Amino acid sequence: MTVGDLIDYLSALDQAAPVRLAVNPYFPMAHRSGGIVEARDENGRTIVFLADSGDQLGPLPPDVAVRLTWQEPTAAPVRPRGRTTHPGTDQ
Repeated sequence: MTVGDLIDYLSALDQAAPVRLAVNPYFPMAHRSGGIVEARDENGRTIVFLADSGDQLGPLPPDVAVRLTWQEPTAAPVRPRGRTTHPGTDQ
């Protein structure tokens, strides 16, 4: 993704929406966004880093992890039907 790609994507979203970072696909957590820093890679090319603020907000909502393809969609487990008893019997 390039800076231009990010700008194009973000420009279509609610400008007042808070930005959060999704971190660690194996234990997905949400973080507040922090700084943005421009640097150079080992070949002298410009790179932009997006940092988290250090404020971990808790687990990433499951639907976000699914949309990021970090987790498979899951459904609630099927529960077996409970036994029924009839009045006056021990069954």
